[in-house]
Amino acid sequence: MAIDIKVADFPESVTDGTVTAWHKQPGDAIKQGENLVDIETDKVVFETPAQEDGMLTEIICAEGDIVVSGQVIGRMEAGATAAKAASKKTEPAPKQVAPPPARPAVTAAARNDEVIITPSAKKLIIEKGLEGTQITGTGRDGRVLKEDVLRYLQGEPPAPAAPAAPPAVEKAPSAPARPAVIESRPQKRVQMTRLRARVAERLVEAQQTAAILTTFNEINMQPVMEMRTKYRQQFEDQYGIRLGFMSFFVKAVVEALKNFPAVNASIEGNDIVYHGFFDIGVAVGSPRGLVVPVLRDADTLSMADIEIRIKAFGEKAQTGSLSMEEITGGTFTITNGGVFGSLFSTPILNPPQSGILGMHKIEQRAVVENGEIVARPMMYVALSYDHRIIDGREAVLFLAAIKETLEDPARLMLGV
Repeated sequence: MAIDIKVADFPESVTDGTVTAWHKQPGDAIKQGENLVDIETDKVVFETPAQEDGMLTEIICAEGDIVVSGQVIGRMEAGATAAKAASKKTEPAPKQVAPPPARPAVTAAARNDEVIITPSAKKLIIEKGLEGTQITGTGRDGRVLKEDVLRYLQGEPPAPAAPAAPPAVEKAPSAPARPAVIESRPQKRVQMTRLRARVAERLVEAQQTAAILTTFNEINMQPVMEMRTKYRQQFEDQYGIRLGFMSFFVKAVVEALKNFPAVNASIEGNDIVYHGFFDIGVAVGSPRGLVVPVLRDADTLSMADIEIRIKAFGEKAQTGSLSMEEITGGTFTITNGGVFGSLFSTPILNPPQSGILGMHKIEQRAVVENGEIVARPMMYVALSYDHRIIDGREAVLFLAAIKETLEDPARLMLGV
């Protein structure tokens, strides 16, 4: 029985997708649930599993084709076996070997014993039906120039050949010699992925529609690091997950958002929407580009829950298996450029959110404590915000609240 292979139903926010890879070819046996084709949208990559055991019989939409929800992109035959699939394959036609192209009468020099002819001279020689060996070249190394061909046609004697360059005098060069001609300057052009194109579109949209400002602060990470060191092994033994910095920041951000609700709000038309929940997006790098999976109701999650979910998000991002639900929505975003070595940056808003926190690299720096200069593990943090709904005072106090919480992490346990 023939079965149509259709594109899965996309969410309302996704209009179409691109066929990126067929994992089976016509004639291949397939099993129920086996992924047949990947379809990339501007958010995630959808897999298209086989409905039954059988054989792929036809590919209608090739890789690179644009498809929409419910579109038929291929066909399979249910119940076909691998042997049947093999029998349906046809032997490829013998490859036709084209005869070697005829060698032109006059060519540019490819060997030392051939006449070296410039392109303009070559064209004129072919037009007049001449032989390059009949003409004496006066160019460098005996090259036949267009002027030599014209003189030959007019019966004039050839001009004196250009003298060979005198031997160079050996001397110690002051700098490496630069090649006179760069023979190869390779470049590669590839089409932007749908995810990368969508990210670019949203970032430009944010720059053009929001009044983005950034405020900065620095955090002494020693108290957090000491707490991690003290409880790391117990935490890992009990929950089976490593205690990282991100759970501390998520908790601190949630507490600050409770006190400054405008930072957790968004603009819709002429309205400001204040969200009574805390869905925190965590930026994660993937082979396809940056994605921002969301920790739903982060205020209800324990630190172990946060670490477990973030680890799962990272693994799914690497395999391209994040679901649409996992990467849509979000009321505030945290991005950590410090894992890549970034010391200082200004993050861009993730529309329609009004705030994003940038974490950075931890470095030992000299600070003054109790009148003495001491070395402390410091991190610069940056809050980019939409000035249309967040005043500078709110932004500065919001970031200061995060700093105060992380420099005294016991407050997270006490809720103060």
